[in-house]
Parts: sequence; C-alpha cells; structure tokens
Amino acid sequence: MKAYKTEELLGPLNEVEKKNAPEFLLIAGKLEILNSRARVSVVGSRKATPQGLNRAQAFVRILVEKNIAVVSGLAEGIDTAAHQTAIEKKGRTIAVLGTPLDKCYPAKNRTLQDQIIEEHLAISQFPSSCPSHRRNFPMRNRTMALISDATVIVEAGDKSGTIHQGWEALRLGRPLFIMESLVKNKALAWPQEMLSYGAEPLSRENIETFFDFLPERTSGEPSSIAL
Repeated sequence: MKAYKTEELLGPLNEVEKKNAPEFLLIAGKLEILNSRARVSVVGSRKATPQGLNRAQAFVRILVEKNIAVVSGLAEGIDTAAHQTAIEKKGRTIAVLGTPLDKCYPAKNRTLQDQIIEEHLAISQFPSSCPSHRRNFPMRNRTMALISDATVIVEAGDKSGTIHQGWEALRLGRPLFIMESLVKNKALAWPQEMLSYGAEPLSRENIETFFDFLPERTSGEPSSIAL
C-alpha cells in the first residue's frame, strides 16, 4: 500500500476537479493499470435484479474485449458482477473503496478484494485509521467518477446511492451513460432528469458512440448487447 497525491496519479486537475478531489489516494496492486488503458465505471444497485446482473456482465465483456479497465465500488450486486466478470474474462479491474484498504465492506467480498489487490488495483481515499461511516460511500462515488473516463449506470432505483456518482460525473464534465432499460422505465424519475443535464442513453444501437467518448487507448470489436 502506498499513498500518492491525486494529481500525481491522474495528472493536472482543473478547478472543478480540485474542489472536491481528495489530496491523497492510497493504492494497492498494479498501478500500471491506471494509466495504461481507458477506465469506465460500471455501477448500479446493490439489490440487483437478474436482468441487471446480466446487462452488467454483458457490458463488461465488451469493455474487456476493448482493453478497457472496469472500475467499480466493490459493493454487492452490480459492482460485484462487474469486478467478477472482468476477472473471469481476463480483463483488468479497479476497485474504488469506501473503506480503508485493510478493511472490507461488505465482508463477504473479502476474497474478491484480496484478489483485486493481488492481481489488479484497489484505491481508497481513507487511511487505515479512518472509521467507517455511511458518508464515506458518497465520497467514494465522487472519487470513482473522478478516476473514470466515463460512468455507466446499469440499474438503480430512485433512492440508490449509485445516483450520487451520476451527478458527480456530470458535475465533473465526465460522460455519463444510462442503460436504455432505465431510461424507458417510467417508474423512475432520475434518468430523465440526468438526461436533461447531459447524460446519454446507452443502447445496442449507439454502443459505438459510447466508445467515441473515451481516450484512444482501446482495441477490439464490440459484441452485441441487450441494454
């Protein structure tokens, strides 16, 4: 585990990015993953539906094919599916934690966190002495949006913590994509609100447009996907 200044890791930050970025980030794992490829957050509900899990897995497979690092928050549900699929498909994944690196939440993801630290990359803004608070996780989402070249929301209810990251991505000027299944769900209010602020729907028809928003460090051909 080693601490780095955030700008040392990510390069110069603009004034909006600096305002709420942590001064230091703690790193465990393979640091070269951070800047060797584009980075996309795949995030969503802890209480994911089978359909949401399938969409997350399918989309992560595409990202791995394109040599893109899969970023997520090691939470239950969509986050866990994103990390596990990236690992299973021999891709690279980055876990941005809401706990110190020597702690784990949820506890049942300890084996997954240890594997990510050993073979991939884990990042936290919280030192070992930092107690666990609920407010750590919105702070984590802000940092995850900062680290990522784009964020994709797979599944989230109106009160999901995932929505915090969507707003942070928009505030930072990062591309935010919302899977089409959410956009079409008339029971949800937040997708339409985010679209009005610049988010984009993500569907099988516009998957190539998504990759246009990323740094040109990708390779491979996308697969078909039901979003």
